Amino acid sequence: MTIDYPWYSLITSEDNIEQGDFIEECPIIIPPKKLDQKKYNLDVKVFDVIIVSQSCDIEQDKIEYILVCRFYPLSKIEKFNSLLKTAVGKEILRRGNYNGLHLLNKCEFEEKISDYIIVDFRNVYSIYKQFLFEFVKTKEKRLRLLSPYREHLSQAFARFFMRIGLPHDIPPFTDEIYNI
Repeated sequence: MTIDYPWYSLITSEDNIEQGDFIEECPIIIPPKKLDQKKYNLDVKVFDVIIVSQSCDIEQDKIEYILVCRFYPLSKIEKFNSLLKTAVGKEILRRGNYNGLHLLNKCEFEEKISDYIIVDFRNVYSIYKQFLFEFVKTKEKRLRLLSPYREHLSQAFARFFMRIGLPHDIPPFTDEIYNI
């Protein structure tokens, strides 16, 4: 017996926000490099993001700000990353061994997100929760990453932030990184 585990569902603007929700064209405030106490020059960028804060923290009102990370179609990342143009690079990514990036499957029913999706953990943004609640109401529908893939994303996010940089690592046994 085969059990089907879909990766995504399409939800409406009336649904609560949860970890794994994709928010397209979300405004993000980028703080200035230097803060002048007399005036604030805030830069607002528009990014496609996915929520990485825990759903229970959002639902139980334990956080005031929600953490999000940018996501991109794999085809866009390949243009700037020569390793990910190769089968070896894609396999490293698929196995979860590309530091700071996480691979999600294609979405067959959402045209804009029909490629493999790369979530970038290297830049995390914080959005005021009430703003995000109001913003998603302006969108007719949005994509949601489903369980167990949502938990897999959460685990990858945690692994990225809990890693330890060693002062002296064990030297590699071979020049080849991976045998595929």
